Amino acid sequence: MSKLGFIGCGKMTGAIVQGVVKSGVFPGQDIVLSSRNAARVAELAAATGSCSASSNVEAAGSSDVIVLGVKPGDIPAVVNEIAGELSGKLLVSIAAGVPISRLTTLAGANVAIVRVMPNTPALVHRGASAYAAGPGVTATQKEAVEKIFGAVGTVYAVKEEALDAVTGVSGSGPAYIYMVIEALADGGVLTGLPRDLSLQLATQTVIGAGEMVAQTGQHPATLRDNVASPGGTTIAAIEKLEQAGLRAALIGAVRAAAEKSIAMRSAAGK
Repeated sequence: MSKLGFIGCGKMTGAIVQGVVKSGVFPGQDIVLSSRNAARVAELAAATGSCSASSNVEAAGSSDVIVLGVKPGDIPAVVNEIAGELSGKLLVSIAAGVPISRLTTLAGANVAIVRVMPNTPALVHRGASAYAAGPGVTATQKEAVEKIFGAVGTVYAVKEEALDAVTGVSGSGPAYIYMVIEALADGGVLTGLPRDLSLQLATQTVIGAGEMVAQTGQHPATLRDNVASPGGTTIAAIEKLEQAGLRAALIGAVRAAAEKSIAMRSAAGK
């Protein structure tokens, strides 16, 4: 594969392009950008040394791998527009709720299709992405997907039906954690901390706790128990969280997001 094309140049696409170039997965001169926002294309091309295309058709025609970074509702029109340039190529969609079967119908049978569910921390190169490959996707093409999205975080291969659960956990998950950080900071203000300091402490606490899980490999419950001394402050706080139903609320949030993803996929597949 000599050329990587991106159609749509929003924030997520911009993060991926910058990560790919920075990591050396693709040099800037082998990346082609297209979007209806010409100013954004020019800005991203200048920042990464990438090439700008005059149209989506040109971007697809000059690329071996095409990443669709457009909204789900725009997928049919964009894929119909570029379908004539896709034969024998790899088409990667990051649009939520548009199944591989629908993408195949739009793009044609001789097109390798991969769906990816990234999340917004990819913007700071700490993303968590999962991908599902359609029929006929080769090992080399899967490796390319892993390199592209691995440039902005971690990437995992899953079956397509698992992408709904992925959406509930990591796709929508950052929003849950932002609410946790906000609530912790508000608690600090309530108990007398300055707002700025409380927010910094809450943010670093969440970052640090996540790193503890990632680096130690220990179960979160074990790490929690290590903090909760008998008769201490932490176990008193945990009692309040259990009474408020924190765990049930988060589990329910994941379920609700996954069910919404299933509904979107079902609608898009028609």
